[in-house]
Amino acid sequence: MKKIILAISGASGIIYGLKLLEELLKNFHVELILSSSSLKVMKHETDFNINNLNDFKKFYQFENLNIYSDMDLTASIASGSYLTEGMFIVPCSMKTLSAIAHGYANNLITRAADVMIKERRKLILSPREMPLSPLHLENMLKLSRIGVIIAPPIPAFYCKPETIDDIVNFVVGKLLDAMGIENNLYRRWNG
Repeated sequence: MKKIILAISGASGIIYGLKLLEELLKNFHVELILSSSSLKVMKHETDFNINNLNDFKKFYQFENLNIYSDMDLTASIASGSYLTEGMFIVPCSMKTLSAIAHGYANNLITRAADVMIKERRKLILSPREMPLSPLHLENMLKLSRIGVIIAPPIPAFYCKPETIDDIVNFVVGKLLDAMGIENNLYRRWNG
């Protein structure tokens, strides 16, 4: 089974990361990194009673899933010798995006992203912030120029979403498209 990395940072929009995880588990071995902030946001934005990494592991027990704390710099995915199809950071906080843009690999999320960049593997960041400051835009441009895909979770309305799930499915479908992963999560534009 092919391997892929998903990191969930502490930005709002945890629902996008969880839906992406659900979709990736259908066809990949997923290496999941959770920041300590993501667990706090998850507790606030979802119905999960999450206080720590072990609580999260109770909800997600899959054979093709490894779960790491962002503080585990000894994980195999911190090395370029560990082969993966690429990495998503969904949602991506501006703190995480800034650290990646400046090569500040102080945790497993930013180290794994650094590995993707140095090994020339696909890296997709879904920053969740608005309005964007000039610093945010400069950091995104810097990363985009070196091949990182910047894919904010911006929904389209041509598919006439009726529920929050429809909006989430559209965004996650577009993220999967950006990685080259086939999906049928949303109705595509036909002209």
